[in-house]
Amino acid sequence: MLYYIFQYLDKAFDVPGAGVFQYITFRSALAFILSLLIATIYGKKIINYLRNQQVGETVRELGLEGQTAKAGTPTMGGIIIILATLIPVLLLAKLNNIYIILLIVTTLWMGTIGFIDDYIKIFKKDKQGLKGIFKVIGQVGLGLIVGTVLYFSPDVTVRKDTLTSRVKIENNIKPADLEEKSTATTIPFMKNNEFDYAEVLSFMGDDYKNYAWLIFIPMVILIITAVSNGANLTDGIDGLAAGTSAISVLTLGLFTFVSGNIIFSDYLNIMYIPNSGEMTVYIAAFVGALVGFLWYNAYPASVFMGDTGSLTIGGIIAVIAISIRKELMIPVVCGIFLAENLSVILQVSYFKYTKKKYGEGRRIFLMSPLHHHYQKKGYHESRIVTRFWIVGILLAIFSLVSLKLR
Repeated sequence: MLYYIFQYLDKAFDVPGAGVFQYITFRSALAFILSLLIATIYGKKIINYLRNQQVGETVRELGLEGQTAKAGTPTMGGIIIILATLIPVLLLAKLNNIYIILLIVTTLWMGTIGFIDDYIKIFKKDKQGLKGIFKVIGQVGLGLIVGTVLYFSPDVTVRKDTLTSRVKIENNIKPADLEEKSTATTIPFMKNNEFDYAEVLSFMGDDYKNYAWLIFIPMVILIITAVSNGANLTDGIDGLAAGTSAISVLTLGLFTFVSGNIIFSDYLNIMYIPNSGEMTVYIAAFVGALVGFLWYNAYPASVFMGDTGSLTIGGIIAVIAISIRKELMIPVVCGIFLAENLSVILQVSYFKYTKKKYGEGRRIFLMSPLHHHYQKKGYHESRIVTRFWIVGILLAIFSLVSLKLR
């Protein structure tokens, strides 16, 4: 909204300083500050409201130290993250940008699913919350929307010949002929690091690219489902999901900025994605919201994000990564989510296998997800969270190195 107001003031009245709103870096910095202030200042009021409404966490007895003390702590705090993200975005981003529209839809869609799940747990006194099948349907539905838009929308293109494109821009020649629809993505740490999903269907004949959606859209669905569930599983102890997510999102923000900038993408020899740089504004607001939420969610937590926050976080991260063609980097950028997911899958699979073979179920971990394993070993949760953050930072650095290390 402010972007359009200042754009009008700059063009119509040549107001001094109004032109600064045209810069993504300026609006991103402003979005971060604004979201951080909203989350910290108004977050307290939201927490008090949740407490007055008795929206408290129901804790299952799992034999973990300090677990009973968390009972009654306000949950549904993901509302803070959502509001602190969307308000700056609505004020500062280009709202007609296809990527911003997708991220807003993702935030509201996954936030609604998470809110329903938390509502059932709290007010219906059903500890299971929304049935798993309905969560999956919601995730698949979002994947269908995102995948279809990214595949069919004429506003979603890539430009591979960035050097020629930059020369044309400098000579005021429209480079639109270099933009193309593509299902290409980036394979990290490889010299020839582009892979087109359509190539999987090359056996179908010369027009195989017309059917690339058969591979691309299911991949989008799979990634959104996996990452949102990974974020959900990570939200188990104070500050873990918010902190690790902020690190991952900040990393993706750097990828987004260079992918949406024709100069940097040319220098780094990566795929240039027109108009994707605008997502940097959204990402900055999102990081600010996560950091602001962490102010109250750090140990000992005054509020939990609930599924309202965790499912939303996972969905947003997945859509950002897919949009900038870095979805194959997710196992590294979101390595903590992957470890949490795998620990549950391995634990359940091994338990079922050994129960069938030996008559009794055996476990790989003392408890899953992985952070509970370390709690069972006697580590204090603040130590676990700090070390997971350190691992997340190392993974982020490793991911950024992939820009030049191939």
